[in-house]
Amino acid sequence: MHLQLALALQVVWTGICHAAIQNYPAAWGHYDVCKSQVYSDEGLTWDYMACQPEAADMTQFLKVTLDPPNITCGDPPETYCALENPYMCNNECDASTEELAHPPKLMFDIEGRNPTTFWQSTSWKKYPKSLLVNITLSWNKTIELTDDIVITFESGRPEQMVLEKSLDYGRTWQPYQFYATDCLDAFTMEPKTVQELTQHTLLDIICTEEYSRGYVWKYDKTVRFEIKDRFALFAGPRLHNMASLYGQLDTTKNLRDFFTITDLRVRLLRPATGATMVDESSLSRYFYAISDIKVQGRCKCNLHANSCVYDKEKLSCECEHNTTGPDCGRCKRNYQGRTWSAGSYLPIPKGTANICIPNSIGPCNCNPVGSVSDRCNGTGYCICKEGTTGPKCQECLPGYLWDNGCKSRVCDNELLRCQNGGVCENNVHCSCPSAYTGLLCEKPRCESELGGCRGSESGQAPLTPPSLCCLLTLLTLGSALLREASCWL
Repeated sequence: MHLQLALALQVVWTGICHAAIQNYPAAWGHYDVCKSQVYSDEGLTWDYMACQPEAADMTQFLKVTLDPPNITCGDPPETYCALENPYMCNNECDASTEELAHPPKLMFDIEGRNPTTFWQSTSWKKYPKSLLVNITLSWNKTIELTDDIVITFESGRPEQMVLEKSLDYGRTWQPYQFYATDCLDAFTMEPKTVQELTQHTLLDIICTEEYSRGYVWKYDKTVRFEIKDRFALFAGPRLHNMASLYGQLDTTKNLRDFFTITDLRVRLLRPATGATMVDESSLSRYFYAISDIKVQGRCKCNLHANSCVYDKEKLSCECEHNTTGPDCGRCKRNYQGRTWSAGSYLPIPKGTANICIPNSIGPCNCNPVGSVSDRCNGTGYCICKEGTTGPKCQECLPGYLWDNGCKSRVCDNELLRCQNGGVCENNVHCSCPSAYTGLLCEKPRCESELGGCRGSESGQAPLTPPSLCCLLTLLTLGSALLREASCWL
């Protein structure tokens, strides 16, 4: 009785845990599973879902280039003064000495060292000629931004700067955001903050003065492009309603493209001066220095992959749903049975996979033992029997063993198999042939009949004494059952 109660409680608890796990994607929309096997009226088949890679730090996969290429300090060596104190000139840059060099890679290294590592430009020695620098970040892959772009300046934050994006690998560029101490003077644009945007103006290109004014840089060295604030226009201030955001991304192409890039470019147009006038007697105070750039995002795989690999300095999606290409942007050969389409976030939480199907649905050469029929189920796969998997139903799922079909491997807690032709049902008990009984079909049924197995009516030959192996098996099984029952007495 107690053992039955324990088993019932275990089933209920498993159901509760499974329900909790199932609700997680609905609440957060991770879309991290591309397909799963389910049982249907036709047998074991695939259930396909929209899927995408998890977000990651994308700076570990980029290539950085500077224009002009010789804009990095240190060749020849140079001494710099502090912006707020023109007489404090003890910062040296020397490209030939590792401890004094400031190459571009230091914009993306692991911080935490003291002193802070950073890239640094040459000083504004050619004033009044503009000190212009283009920093281009390239991925050679389409990526989707998932968090704010954050640039941390070790010097003062620039008085004029533009963040640009490309969707065609740097062939053409368009602005993401303008930054200036005076937007009207620098770019003939009215200043605005992202908090002033609405759902209808989210795609507007704005100029902000929030990150460029005066000596504010002393307390905050960062410049941001606010991704999350834009997400919040649909998902709420704490991004608690991601379902709404995913729905908008699914139905508004321009919105999804807004957060999609292949390249970023930071155009530095005027360094921090800390004053209305430039001190021409101390031009070594004016330069750019960046200690960190953060770009959080994921590979764009058109909702046809949940992982992206970096191999030979190149990112590519590991495509599912019979798709192929760097972004899973086309159907595989012989799977153009309908026009390729990106996956869809809707309906939430699983979305729609929009898989590519074979050119013609016909015989699949399924395994006659492992499959329900020799016909495809519309996805290019055979309809497999319980425990069987694979495109042609020739493989067994974990827990099953091939024996003229996939048979359950085990039938009790000691991982023992049914004997004497018994069949394990639901990994719980053995269904025995008529001549045998017992938990593992190990006992001839005649033992319980009148006269035993030696009786003239038993139909059984006289039994030989059980082997030592059988006795040990039965003793092990019995002790396991006694231990389990005693826990509930």
